[in-house]
Amino acid sequence: MNASAPLTPDGRYIVVRGRLWRASNPHLSAAAREQWVARLMSGRRAVQAAIRAGDREALQTARRAVDDAKRGLGERGPVWWTDGGTDYNRYLVRNSPYAEWFNRTY
Repeated sequence: MNASAPLTPDGRYIVVRGRLWRASNPHLSAAAREQWVARLMSGRRAVQAAIRAGDREALQTARRAVDDAKRGLGERGPVWWTDGGTDYNRYLVRNSPYAEWFNRTY
């Protein structure tokens, strides 16, 4: 999660350039979060290396690693909250229930 990006009041999303992105699961232990973040950063480095090398197969593998880490963090896949709330991931904040909060706060 980007520390400088606004976090919605319910902690479910960060707002980046007017778009909602699912925040990491706050219920992860510190050790689990650290492990997933390390895997995410390793995957991102592998994506860059594969792009530089022009290696399509390595790029697919690296992108899968990034996706796995994002899922482990709760940023992709099934939502981590349990109240049945709608997932607004990737919505423009202005087209979401968070529009009033965002306009009032930012």
